Amino acid sequence: MAQIKVTLIKSTIGSTEPQKGAVAALGLKKIRSSRVHENSPAIQGQIKKVAHLVKVEEV
Repeated sequence: MAQIKVTLIKSTIGSTEPQKGAVAALGLKKIRSSRVHENSPAIQGQIKKVAHLVKVEEV
């Protein structure tokens, strides 16, 4: 499977609890922190929930 790099670009302050949970589940803690994940439907669902907070790139 392809890999994707997810980077947190906006703060989670003011976000709902489910959005904060999705960011934490993606392994992102601070602004500009990045993680590489396998591209799967579960990861895509988490990214869709917080699309306005993250940047996604193919690796």
